[in-house]
Amino acid sequence: MSALIDVENLTLQFRTDEGLITAVDDVSFSVARGEVMGLVGESGSGKSVTAKALMHLNARNAVYSPESKITLHTETGPIDVLALKRPKDLQVVRGGAISMIFQEPMASFAPAISIGKQMVEQLQMHSDMSRKKAQEVSIEMLDRVGISDPSKRFDQYAFELSGGMRQRAMIAMALSTRPQLLIADEPTTALDVTIQAQVIDLMKDLVAEFHMGIVFITHDLGVVAQTADKVAVMYLGRLVEEGPVRPVIRTPAHPYTQGLLAALPKLDNLDEPLTPVPGDIPSPLERPPGCVFNTRCSKVVGPECMSVLPTAHAVEDGHTASCHIYRTEAKA
Repeated sequence: MSALIDVENLTLQFRTDEGLITAVDDVSFSVARGEVMGLVGESGSGKSVTAKALMHLNARNAVYSPESKITLHTETGPIDVLALKRPKDLQVVRGGAISMIFQEPMASFAPAISIGKQMVEQLQMHSDMSRKKAQEVSIEMLDRVGISDPSKRFDQYAFELSGGMRQRAMIAMALSTRPQLLIADEPTTALDVTIQAQVIDLMKDLVAEFHMGIVFITHDLGVVAQTADKVAVMYLGRLVEEGPVRPVIRTPAHPYTQGLLAALPKLDNLDEPLTPVPGDIPSPLERPPGCVFNTRCSKVVGPECMSVLPTAHAVEDGHTASCHIYRTEAKA
C-alpha cells in the first residue's frame, strides 16, 4: 500500500512559564491508504497532540524541532505540513485532505447553529459547491452514516440529538469533504457498547468504500483489536511499541503494553482481580531520564533503564519494541 502520510522524528514542545515542556519526543510512523492505525496510550501519553500536529492544529506556543517532518502525499504531489503557515494554505490539511472527529461532539458543534448549516459552511469553504448542492451532499452523508430522517436532523441543533447520533453527525461532517485521512480522537469513549459497535462497523465500511487512511486514537486496546490494521503504543510522548495489531495484542513485547492488556477485564474469569499498571504517568515537567517507563516498570533489567534511552528493537517482522530487555538478551 502506498504511504498517505509520513511522520518523521516528530518532536514537539510547548513554551510555558516553566520553560519548554516536551509533549512528543522523536515519533515516527506512516499510514497508508486504506489502512487503520491505532494510536494507544493513557491520558497524557501525547496521542492527541501527535494527531493535531498532522493538521497543524496545536496551540501557538507549540515548538517543533528542526528534524520534525510531516509529509502528506496527495494526488497533486507531496505536502510539507509543518511548512504551511497561511490560513489559506492550511485549508488543505484542516478539513480538506485531512478531517478529524473529536472526542466530544458537543464541543465540536456550535450550539447556536444548526448541524446542517455548519456542514454546508464547511463544504463551501473547501469546494466551489453551491449552497443547494452542499445541502444535498450534507443530507446524503447524514443518511450514509445511519442517521434516521436526515432531512429533519439537518435543521436540528447538536443538543437535540442523542450522544450516538451526535457522534454520527460529527463523522458525517468530517467525511463530507471526502478526506484522504481521517483522524478519530477517542470517537467511541462516551458511547454505550452497542453504539460503539455501530461506530466501529461504520468506520470499517468507510475505509473499504473511500479507501481512506484512519488514525484511531484510543486508550482501549479492545477497540483497537477490532478496528486497526496496526497499532502504535505511546507513553509520555514516545512510541514504545509498534506493529501489526494481532502480534502486538497477542504477544505484547513492551512491559507497558503488557500492563495495558493485563488491566483489561477477563470475561472468561470474572473472579480474577484487575491488574492496573502500577503508579501514575509522570508529569511532562518531570520526565525521567533513560527509559520513560522506568518509574512504573516491574521488569527493570539494570542501570541502563535509568540512564539510557532505549532504541526500537525488532521483535519479529514489522513488530518493534523500545525496551532494554531486548538489548540485554541480544548481548547474552
